[in-house]
Amino acid sequence: MVEVAGSTVSEALNSLIGQYPDLEQHLFNDQHDLRPFVNLYLNSEDIRQLQNLDTSLQAEDRLVIVPSIAGGFDQIDHSALRTNQALIISLSMLAFVLDQAWLALFVALVMVVGTVLRMPGFGFVYQMLLRPGKLIKTDLQAGNPEPHLFAQGFGAVILILGAAALFLGSSAIGWGLVWLVILLAGLNLFVGFCAGCTIYYWLNRLSVPGFVKSPPQESSPANQPRG
Repeated sequence: MVEVAGSTVSEALNSLIGQYPDLEQHLFNDQHDLRPFVNLYLNSEDIRQLQNLDTSLQAEDRLVIVPSIAGGFDQIDHSALRTNQALIISLSMLAFVLDQAWLALFVALVMVVGTVLRMPGFGFVYQMLLRPGKLIKTDLQAGNPEPHLFAQGFGAVILILGAAALFLGSSAIGWGLVWLVILLAGLNLFVGFCAGCTIYYWLNRLSVPGFVKSPPQESSPANQPRG
């Protein structure tokens, strides 16, 4: 354990580099951006889900540097993923019960935003409420974030199509698509089968451009971690 000074993650890293100059080339690239295989956790929370290098630090905080492991896999908080799935299911079912297409569209847009920001769409509920309140424990596991993001984006597209059908008056098609997302999210949350992750890894095996991550050697695509 090394004590460093600084009010932000960036300042703390500069303090660390001041003590160990050789670390700079391993932590940062030529543009002084954090290298993609370097993961920083502030009290078990990925700084990329906070304010990245601008994340504020307190005197009692602990900053942990974790290189990518298991063949380049990152650390993924599955508690955040499960929270996301639970809220997608709950709000989509509420939209169906209340017959509110706008609510289904809202869920889809949150999923889109999350995919763009590379995080679970409703992960903010976990980050701001559940984890700080110690209602759910952090569950970090090695894995690829890309299949989970693809799965979320795939579900968002289905929900958007469903909401569009509802707004156009096609209730059967619209709610059918909404329930398809509920089913897929339910399989993910309760069974551990991530259909979107499976599709991602199939496309990877077919060498489709953009699908660059391979599945963990010890698991089959049908048993990938929740996404």
